[in-house]
Amino acid sequence: MKQFLLLILVAGSGMAARAQQVDSIYFDLYTDSLKKGTYNYINVDAKYSDGHWLPLTSKEINFTTSAGRFEGNSLVLDTAFKGEKVTVKAVLKSNPSIWREVTIYIKKVDIMERLKTVDEIMNSSSSRKRRNRGT
Repeated sequence: MKQFLLLILVAGSGMAARAQQVDSIYFDLYTDSLKKGTYNYINVDAKYSDGHWLPLTSKEINFTTSAGRFEGNSLVLDTAFKGEKVTVKAVLKSNPSIWREVTIYIKKVDIMERLKTVDEIMNSSSSRKRRNRGT
């Protein structure tokens, strides 16, 4: 009986180990462009052989890039960077034959929208109230 239970336990653990194999990896980017001078999070998801998906971190992925540097999953580009795009490669540490590469463009124009001051907001809302009362 003990041998039978041991056989079932060993067989079950073998199936569980196979179920956790990464079949492929994919970039799941939160944006279509990178910003200079900020941390740009690069999300990589793994598709496992049993069909489920999980995000990966720099603990499981080796990142390389044509510009900038990685801190964890974040790509940092210097504000002086003059290129228009960056190539990022992600390689699965446990199986280097599984990798992906993507080209991501750099955001060209930073929209520096000026926010209204408290006085401007208060004055614009009070003038609207006065207009609505007069109608």
